Amino acid sequence: MTLKSIPLTDDLHQYLVAHGAPPDEIVSDLARETLELLPEHASMQVAPEQAAFLTFLTRLLGARQAVEVGTFTGLSSLAIARGLAEGGRLTCFDISEEYTGIARRYWSRAGVDDRIDLRIGPAGDTLRELPHDRHLDFAFIDADKTGYPVYWAELVPRMRPGGVIAVDNVLRNGRVVAPQSEDDRAIAAFNEDVLADVRVDAVMLPIADGLTLAHVH
Repeated sequence: MTLKSIPLTDDLHQYLVAHGAPPDEIVSDLARETLELLPEHASMQVAPEQAAFLTFLTRLLGARQAVEVGTFTGLSSLAIARGLAEGGRLTCFDISEEYTGIARRYWSRAGVDDRIDLRIGPAGDTLRELPHDRHLDFAFIDADKTGYPVYWAELVPRMRPGGVIAVDNVLRNGRVVAPQSEDDRAIAAFNEDVLADVRVDAVMLPIADGLTLAHVH
């Protein structure tokens, strides 16, 4: 028994990944290509255990309508798309044709490109194009940190009762307890807003850089 989550050494992290839906060849190749082509930005990609968790969670929810804000090179969207129920659709919002060009290739290779709709443009604007009824089963937010409140405001009213929003990077490598940058301060404030939002029940998990799961009433 332990009173808090244990820290992960490199060896323990490898063990965890290997014993929890380890990455297949497509995921491994995508992670490798992202690191090789975009070494300064590769940390924007979700961790392998997080990708496995997104597939598991999407499948557990029986999600048919999902949204992702912040796609990068496509690992999280690939994971979500793989977990969708029959006939499900994932709408992705991103601003980069370059990064999502890599994503498109791997979606196609994995055979999930027919269930993904990519929309390029500022998500604060493009999210407003979604239907206003409560139709979304699952949403994943992992984009510019100062934009989180806007994305949250657009998504919560569109989630079905019982739908789930997952929000990445809510711990900022531990800096939320003593914010050092604008992004740190933005996430610290956002976390307080989620905690006070009576429309959801939320839990913060120490997965990768911190993942909040919000169950919408």
